[in-house]
Amino acid sequence: MLQVTPIPVLSDNYTWLLRSPQSQTAVVVDPGEAAPVIRALEGFQLHLSAILITHHHGDHVAGVDGLMENGVPVYGPDDSRIPHLSHPVRAGDRFTPAGLDTGFEVLAVPGHTLDHIAFYGDGMLFAGDALFAGGCGRMFEGSPEQMQAYLADLRALPPETRLYCGHEYTEANLEFAAAVEPENEATQDRLARVHEQRRRGAVTLPSTIGEERATNPFLRWDSGAVCERAMEHAGHPLNSPTEVFAVLRQWKDHF
Repeated sequence: MLQVTPIPVLSDNYTWLLRSPQSQTAVVVDPGEAAPVIRALEGFQLHLSAILITHHHGDHVAGVDGLMENGVPVYGPDDSRIPHLSHPVRAGDRFTPAGLDTGFEVLAVPGHTLDHIAFYGDGMLFAGDALFAGGCGRMFEGSPEQMQAYLADLRALPPETRLYCGHEYTEANLEFAAAVEPENEATQDRLARVHEQRRRGAVTLPSTIGEERATNPFLRWDSGAVCERAMEHAGHPLNSPTEVFAVLRQWKDHF
């Protein structure tokens, strides 16, 4: 099983460092800054063997330039805005990054950006900004139909799948989730636990798909309580999961 280490970058991003046991090399996912990644590699006495990119936003790719001294391969969506992209991948592709023993499947997750992909393998999902602990990314480029459709696919992954996302947004996301479902005991218990973790400065990730199914309103469009609250907020009936999702996303944008 891969060893995964969070590297805090910028104000609230995580770059993920992946390595096989006993390996002297590592892969990083979404390096928003180079310097913290270099320090982590030096601290573990590791050599960088590959970079994985989920989407083109600067807080996920700005560190690539500073990590290219050894010409490491860069895997990501086929998008010219991703610097040094050498291995474009698309939905359905399976590949094993240089330096790892674990392969990944590429999942299309358009919505936050149209080029957004996720990497799924070894019981882990590296989701960038497509799915957060307790939430999901803002819908900058895609449609509610696209976003709800890929979230349905992610929700169907095995419940024990570990979710590694791009930001430390869990506390704020669960505060919104508690507003949507104030009587959801699982959400209230999780929020209390996360409050304590953040008070100590602890990382709240990874979560699991099972935990997200139980507490993340953006995966709970078919919950009666969530539907009722979404219709109350909208002020009119909602007739599909996509409509429920769209109201929740707009509500969260202004929460």
